[in-house]
Amino acid sequence: MPETLHGLIERVTYHNPENGFAVLRVKVKGRDDLVSVVGSTTSVTAGEHVEASGRWVIDREHGQQFRADELKTTHPASAEGIERYLASGAIRSLGPKLAAKIVSIYKERTLEIFEQAPDFLLHIKGIGQGRLQRIRQSWQEQKEVRKIILFLTEHRITAGRAVRIYRTYGHESIAKIKENPYQLADDIRGIGFKTADELAATLGIDRNSPYRARAAVRYTLQDLASQGHCGYPEPGVVEHAIKLVEIEQKIIEDAVRSVVQDGSVIREPVEGEPWLYLASLYRAEVGLAQSVHRIAFAAPHPLPRFDLEKAIAWVEKRLGIQLAAAQQEAIRQACQHKLLVITGGPGVGKTTLVRSILEIFSAKELKCVLAAPTGRAAKRLAETTGRTAKTVHRLLEFDPATGEFKRNQLHPLTGDLFVLDETSMVDVVLGHHVLRAIPSEACVILVGDVDQLPSVGPGSVLADLIASKVVPVVRLSEIFRQASQSRIITAAYAINHGQIPTPTKAEELTDFYFVKANEPESIEDMLVRLVKERIPALEWPQGFEPKSWQDVPTCRTKVVKRYARLMCHGGAEGAMYGFNGSAIKDDNAFCWALMVPAKVEVGEFIDPLPPRLHRVCCRQRTTDLYGR
Repeated sequence: MPETLHGLIERVTYHNPENGFAVLRVKVKGRDDLVSVVGSTTSVTAGEHVEASGRWVIDREHGQQFRADELKTTHPASAEGIERYLASGAIRSLGPKLAAKIVSIYKERTLEIFEQAPDFLLHIKGIGQGRLQRIRQSWQEQKEVRKIILFLTEHRITAGRAVRIYRTYGHESIAKIKENPYQLADDIRGIGFKTADELAATLGIDRNSPYRARAAVRYTLQDLASQGHCGYPEPGVVEHAIKLVEIEQKIIEDAVRSVVQDGSVIREPVEGEPWLYLASLYRAEVGLAQSVHRIAFAAPHPLPRFDLEKAIAWVEKRLGIQLAAAQQEAIRQACQHKLLVITGGPGVGKTTLVRSILEIFSAKELKCVLAAPTGRAAKRLAETTGRTAKTVHRLLEFDPATGEFKRNQLHPLTGDLFVLDETSMVDVVLGHHVLRAIPSEACVILVGDVDQLPSVGPGSVLADLIASKVVPVVRLSEIFRQASQSRIITAAYAINHGQIPTPTKAEELTDFYFVKANEPESIEDMLVRLVKERIPALEWPQGFEPKSWQDVPTCRTKVVKRYARLMCHGGAEGAMYGFNGSAIKDDNAFCWALMVPAKVEVGEFIDPLPPRLHRVCCRQRTTDLYGR
């Protein structure tokens, strides 16, 4: 249940006018110490009264705070508060000394004078016609901002969103929202169709309004994009939109023509049938294709001519390895083609191959740039290659303030070889941004397992590039000795080939088991029993024995059950599980993943661990770590 807090703002510790985030020190009746209030508001000034609705929280760094979901500020009523308010710079052309003069004369009626008779200020020494005009203008601006924020909050728009709306539309905010509230979904980050639709309902906008129908078409395409579709057949979009927003078919069809005409949606024939695309996704898909063509067919190759067979023998000797035939062929392809795809499942030597290619390019004094879509993947790439690797967002210098990448076709990256790992995670938008920032004279190697789950965003870059047959592809399929000892890996390959994995004997110590269970509840109970009883009872390999185990209390059992529900997907004939870098994610609660040895600090890796049985404690922030 939200609490309400009232008080006087003694100090504005921090305020970001771009997003409205503010940290305030507030004097609250009945409390000796000042209270820290955190929330969002368009403008805030010391001396104002504040009404905050929210909850008390304990911040690990700053202690107790009142986290406000809604902040309302009002002008102070006391002479002392008014003086502090005017002296803070809230009104332009007024400083502390002039503020003190004004309040000493008009006392509690000072703000009333500003509102109703500002010409009275001319009687005060230091205020002339020019300064008075600036004061009046600043006072009116403050008044207008408060009016806009009040309108938005009355219509259930949160303070943070209200700030973004005001920053975008300015003094025209109310007029623009009343005319077409659905424009918010296109213009304001964090506001989607559903929020705009609720606002439109409170404003009395007709449910069959052309504004709503056009927004519904774009919303439908966004919904389809969340399912992985960059584009969709037009009849399917119309049908989907009707189901989502319950608008008549003719109105939706008219809306489709309208959004195609204004350019927010692109219509393109695909095999004789009209398809619809959101303009941003269409540009990303076309731009990605153009970048692939630009890089793949640009000449010359950055590597000079040399004896490839001698280079392969040299890198084998340097790394102390024996490359398989497919790996050697991949090196030949990388040294001859500007764009190459390397794919294969776990344990087939992708990492070894990448290291070998990097050694050859580095030996020719060429600059190699390594990147991956996630921090975890980038860290693993750096560890396995011994070179610096960055996330794609860091490589492209993502700017959170604008939501854009600083590196693009106008400000390209520098390098001779670009290696992008875990490319199966890359969607069409990110792929477009990456490749457009790579110079034409560079080489690109895309590495990934095409059999992994597709990207979260729309498009399937790796799979589509392979299917296009436009760029050379090297498929690695030979499982090497160390990887073949993992039952997870061999089971994965069996499933990919349509085979049932060989069951594991109950007494066998391995990283993969098949446990038969028919109902979600029985799967939950089985997983909890495994964690509490079976795993601690195993005979651990020498050097990996845990010193002591804590029993799993009720709160941890709930976490395990929650994880089990995610695995069940509503029930199955059997539940397979493998402990191989899996991470339990919980943003809100202090949770321990699976089972934790005694005396382990939050965030500390748990040692000693058996092979491929990785766990880590997590708190507040999502944890997604892969082993050490």
